[in-house]
Amino acid sequence: MARVTMSTIAARAGVSKNTVSLALRNDPQIPKATRTRIERLAQKLGYVKNPVVAQLMTELRKARPTGYQRTFALLNANHDARAFTRHPTIPAYVAGCRRRAQQHGCNFDEFWLHDPELEGEKLGRILRARGIQGAIVVGLMKENRLPERHLALWREHAVVVTGVRTREPTFAFACVDHHALVLEAMNQARRLGYVRPALVLEESIDQLVDGRFSSGFWVGQQRLKALNRLPAYTSVEATRAAPRRFQTWVRKHRPDVIFTLHTVVREWLEADGWRSPRDIGLIQLERRRGCEDWAGMEQHNDLTGEAALDMLVSQLYTGEIGLPAFPRATLIGATWMTGKTVRPQEVPPEAKSTNRAATRSADVA
Repeated sequence: MARVTMSTIAARAGVSKNTVSLALRNDPQIPKATRTRIERLAQKLGYVKNPVVAQLMTELRKARPTGYQRTFALLNANHDARAFTRHPTIPAYVAGCRRRAQQHGCNFDEFWLHDPELEGEKLGRILRARGIQGAIVVGLMKENRLPERHLALWREHAVVVTGVRTREPTFAFACVDHHALVLEAMNQARRLGYVRPALVLEESIDQLVDGRFSSGFWVGQQRLKALNRLPAYTSVEATRAAPRRFQTWVRKHRPDVIFTLHTVVREWLEADGWRSPRDIGLIQLERRRGCEDWAGMEQHNDLTGEAALDMLVSQLYTGEIGLPAFPRATLIGATWMTGKTVRPQEVPPEAKSTNRAATRSADVA
């Protein structure tokens, strides 16, 4: 009989492998109901932990009270030198990296990859002088190619990238599961009664993640009637100077809910007289600071940062230095978060009947 793995449980439960791992560790980040469901499924399938792997991961995760044991490089690949603190998304990755580093008993030295002072091989010399063998790259938001001037650095160190898969070279990376994220958002929209969802996403962002946003949306559309499968709107940046283009598109296709990363979409709708959720629902594909009233998907970018550090420690443990022949990926599951930009969940008729019966019983008593 084949051994039951976390991947097996994840497939049966309809969640990510990371969610299974956290649930089986009774991690409070996973809702209690989900933890219970996964634990019962694991028991039913006959899942047995690998004691060697379990012990290794425990050692990797536990805090080390004896102080810092190793220093890694935390590389800011964003064009903004202060992206670690003022970007709407990047600080979450950084927070996760730092939290996991503390648990490992490690520390970070931070560098900005676009710093004009770090020309050529200077950064590599600095890392060698400090005995730094591993690096985590954070902040790639508009491109997935690292500066060519640091090529020697990539060949001499263990490197893990957060958020996206890089090209030329491609490293091990950790990111949210964009494809599964959109599928879950589609499921939630259907539960709320929406039937004409639309994707509004700048094309370059979708390309940055290898089309995983649009592919997830396309797969989700196959469950809809053909007349409700709307084309995506992919010219967001060009529309900032001419919102009328988007407003015309909305009037033509009449979506009842919009999936997007761009908060400006709400402004464009309101300027044309549409209100959310009264007229059109809005679902954000990445819940971020300042948008707490939106419904959408929490990407858990801090967990991506944690996963990147775990991957880096593993690479150094096994001596995987330099450009990998077979880059690995860790995908983090996202979580649905309700909000004021979608219609409220309708109570099923049978639940209403039960509630009425309970009320009558209470009145009689």
